[in-house]
Amino acid sequence: MGADFAYIGTAFIATEEARAAEAHKRMIVDSVASDIVYSNLFTGVHGNYLRGSIVAAGLDPDKLELSHASQMDFSSSRKAWRDIWGSGQGIGAIQAIQPAKTLIARLRREYQGAAQEMRSAGTLSRAA
Repeated sequence: MGADFAYIGTAFIATEEARAAEAHKRMIVDSVASDIVYSNLFTGVHGNYLRGSIVAAGLDPDKLELSHASQMDFSSSRKAWRDIWGSGQGIGAIQAIQPAKTLIARLRREYQGAAQEMRSAGTLSRAA
């Protein structure tokens, strides 16, 4: 369909089977793309983090310092991924905490529907 590669991660955090904290799952469902903060403060590598988790950790997400991997202190009581939660850009499409099976079935239906539309428009071969 024109893509070389795609990945999905955040939608699977908000599944019933995920071992993420329930509050993390709920924050994903309740958030939108503008709630994502791009920062390297927590790990030394830039990543996307949920604004609400940064606030809950007592930090101002609009005034985060820049960091460098060589300055990371992993002995800190505030831990990335335990207290500061990551998220991908597609969180606005995540509407509920659901079983992984339900999510996978929806993704399959959406893919098949899009492929059918493209085949009908003559922009996708029958093999896809």
